[in-house]
Amino acid sequence: RVSLEEVLQWSQSFENLVTSKYGPIIYKTYLKTEHSDENIEFWLACEAYKKITSQRKRISMARKLFTSYIQPQAPNEINLDSPARKAIIRNIQEPTQTCFDEAQRTIYRHMERDSYPRFLESQFYQNLKHSLQTNGNNSMVN
Repeated sequence: RVSLEEVLQWSQSFENLVTSKYGPIIYKTYLKTEHSDENIEFWLACEAYKKITSQRKRISMARKLFTSYIQPQAPNEINLDSPARKAIIRNIQEPTQTCFDEAQRTIYRHMERDSYPRFLESQFYQNLKHSLQTNGNNSMVN
C-alpha cells in the first residue's frame, strides 16, 4: 500500500523516490512506458550487489550485471560512456564491492536529470497523486 505522504515526498527529491518503499516499483512501471526501465533495474541490482559479502556470489552477480547491462548488445544495455565501460571490463576479473559504483552513479544522475523530471510531470504520477488525494488520504493498493 502506498500512501499520499510517500507519493508527495517523491517530488521533493529523486533520492526520496528511489529510497522509499514503493518508489522504485512505481518508478520502474513508469520507466517501462519510456522503454528505459533497465536504468532503475541496474541501479537496484547495484544496491543489492554492494551488500554481497561472499566473494563467490560477488563474482557470479558481477558477471550477471555485466552480461545483462554492460556488455555491448546486452539485453538490457544501459547508456554508459566508453571509459566507464572499460573500467568495469578491467575490474570484472576480480570484482570488488565498488566495481560498479561509477556506472551506478552515472545511471543515477541520468535518471535524476532526465526521466525523473518527466515522471513528476507525467499523467502516471499525477493520476496516482490525484487518486490518493480524492480517496481522503487513504492508502491505495498498487
